[in-house]
Amino acid sequence: MNANASFNQNTCTLNFIDLARQTLLLESKALEAVSTRLDEQFNAAVRLILNATGKVIITGMGKSGIIAQKIAATMTSTGTPAVFMHPSEAAHGDLGVVSKGDVVIGLSKSGTTEELLYILPALKQLQVQIIAMVGNVRSALALRADAVLDVAVEKEACPYDLAPTTSTTAMLAMGDALAMALMQAKKFSQYDFAVTHPSGALGKRLTMRVADIMATRERLPIIQDTVSFTGLLLEMTSKRFGAAIVVDGETGKLVGFFTDGDLRRIVQTGKDLSRLSAKDVMTPNPKYLTKETLAKDCLETMEAHRITQMIICDDAQKPIGIVHIHDLVSLGL
Repeated sequence: MNANASFNQNTCTLNFIDLARQTLLLESKALEAVSTRLDEQFNAAVRLILNATGKVIITGMGKSGIIAQKIAATMTSTGTPAVFMHPSEAAHGDLGVVSKGDVVIGLSKSGTTEELLYILPALKQLQVQIIAMVGNVRSALALRADAVLDVAVEKEACPYDLAPTTSTTAMLAMGDALAMALMQAKKFSQYDFAVTHPSGALGKRLTMRVADIMATRERLPIIQDTVSFTGLLLEMTSKRFGAAIVVDGETGKLVGFFTDGDLRRIVQTGKDLSRLSAKDVMTPNPKYLTKETLAKDCLETMEAHRITQMIICDDAQKPIGIVHIHDLVSLGL
């Protein structure tokens, strides 16, 4: 029997769903155990970061280093500036990123990671506070830290208890717990979150204004109220909005709006269109918004009134832009 045949026979006897469930249950139980061991050391760690005058630096080797990068990213996006520092590179110059007033969080399952212990004296000399996130609270790293976060797990999900799985999950979850505690302590709001996530859906909803997306200047379908019906149609069809903004010929203020729907209705009346002007066929006193209006509010207004174009005016009620509902929908608002 060749190797491939043997492999196929062995895998056929495995229930992968059961294996996955075992892994997930093992890790969830480990997290529950970690949560029961939370004590005043967690409060101490939070206070160290809140009272720091500098930034948070998170470090770790191997898989712990990967988790450290994720924790740094989560903290940074939720109001606590943080950076990842590779401990080996730190010993060769990257310690220059550390300044007095910073807080360093060191991740290590054993608490004896050589690369971390090697840079500890330098960190102490730089007078930074150290938080240890370890699986052994009596380890060398823990004993030299200012606060210790216990992320010990009974065993890894790996069947040989070797590959970092449960232990890195515990570190990641503890990092999330720290980030969320700091986020709430700093009263970091959804609006603050949106500012740091401008291209995300929430960021767009809470920060994007109609001024960022409206059509302006030569793209604006705008005519004076004295223009003939033919001139109105030419202006409307030369732009992509299927509508025309009508302004007072003397003041330039908004006085009306004419859309494809209005065109269909006026044609059905049988009137002599050649004798009509924009003022005769426009819808007077149309709705408009200002350029500071949030894009999401503009969309909600348009949907509420079942309109597909929104005029944007300045404080003097003079049109400065127009927004089509398709532009808003395409943004994922």
